[in-house]
Amino acid sequence: MGQASSAAACALGADHEHEEQEEEEGEGGGGGVGGRFSGLDLTAFAPDECLAAVFQKLEPADRRRCSLVSKRWRRVEGQARQRLSLQAWLEIGPALPALLERFQHVTKLTLKCDRKRGSIDDDALCEIGQRCQQLQKLKLKACKGLTDSGIDRFALVCGPLQKFSCASCQFGPPGLNSILQHCANLEDLTVKRLRGFMESSEFVRPGTCSIRRLCLKELPNAQLLGPLIAGSKNLHTLMLSRVSGNWDRLFEAITVHMTSLIELHMEKVTLTDQGLQAVARCTNLQVLYVVKPAECTNKGLSSIANGCPDLRKLHVDGWKNSRVGDEGLATVARKCKDLQELVIIGLNATMSSLSLLASNCLSLERLAICTSDTFGDSELSCIADKCLALKKLCIKGCPISDRGMEALVGGCPSLVKIKVKKCRAVTPASIASLLSNRVSLVVTLDTSAIPVAPEAQVMCLTQSPNSKLRNKGHMLVN
Repeated sequence: MGQASSAAACALGADHEHEEQEEEEGEGGGGGVGGRFSGLDLTAFAPDECLAAVFQKLEPADRRRCSLVSKRWRRVEGQARQRLSLQAWLEIGPALPALLERFQHVTKLTLKCDRKRGSIDDDALCEIGQRCQQLQKLKLKACKGLTDSGIDRFALVCGPLQKFSCASCQFGPPGLNSILQHCANLEDLTVKRLRGFMESSEFVRPGTCSIRRLCLKELPNAQLLGPLIAGSKNLHTLMLSRVSGNWDRLFEAITVHMTSLIELHMEKVTLTDQGLQAVARCTNLQVLYVVKPAECTNKGLSSIANGCPDLRKLHVDGWKNSRVGDEGLATVARKCKDLQELVIIGLNATMSSLSLLASNCLSLERLAICTSDTFGDSELSCIADKCLALKKLCIKGCPISDRGMEALVGGCPSLVKIKVKKCRAVTPASIASLLSNRVSLVVTLDTSAIPVAPEAQVMCLTQSPNSKLRNKGHMLVN
């Protein structure tokens, strides 16, 4: 019992102090206001529902403190909690019944364990499924004690699970098939680094649920999920990151069935123009992220533009030796006229394609051009003159100068935010001039490579020259 109490305290943050705290507070656990109300718990007159509504507006640390005030506050806080995160160590097993009795109405549960410690086992997970009948979202991280059998037992007894995420666990395809077969409400599935895929040959199939979002990351034998992707008729979003295998053939086989796909992310996936041509059959595609497609060329991007004219967001990170350039971007400009967001990294775009983008894509609101040796002052002036709807602009590592920045003084009338990073020829003086003419404009200038003049009214990006920008494709939404 001593170990169980210790585990519960570690998991929830010193809940074991509640009795000592209650004794100190005495009968006035809710706190008095002095005078004739001294020692009187005024919250006793408030219904449990009102007290719960207050708790739901507090941060997790404050909620834990409130649970130490009195037995009533502890009970109400536990019943009102919908999200719960536990350190899923093996030692917590004996304390689980008491914890789950307190938090009966949890809808979102995270179980995470240190990779160097033993985690909860199959019996503990099954008990969670039995007691948390309102559970809708479950996240497992580094729970190495769970097996395919345990996942199967959980799937048979759990509540209306809608979202399931697992990372760095030992189970594999059999466990996932159980979840997909028995959790009919499941819509969102995330699978990362599952060791059970390394030696398995069992395919993962759709089951009885209707998956709308599927995320696969750093997964060996990820193509075992091909039947699931092809059989998920309502699949809306597919995210692939560092997954093994050649995806050209798989996409050729399954994209004909992916008629509902709206959003596709591919990062470091073995893919050529052949695979992009297969993706182009997803005619309803609106959002496409392609990161480091080493074997893709203008031909592949042109196929996407021809087959997916409804594209709204396009992110292409060409990495170092990009084989995508003006030709592919020009096709995008001609075919995808409803484009609203474009991020290109490592692509050498020139006036030829940028002029077409600015003239044809009249709804373009967000544009980021990074690490392009051909994007200079003339290209920036073209953007300033023709992109009338542009609201956010990011330029990083391009050979623009103060002369190009001057074009923004009167150009891009809808512009509200601009970021300039690692463009050595742009000085704070030009930014100050821009701000003096457009006072409502928010400007961020990376000053790690250039001196900052005190008189320049610039919002500076204080980033170490040695630090790395994470998630570069999303810089427009910050």
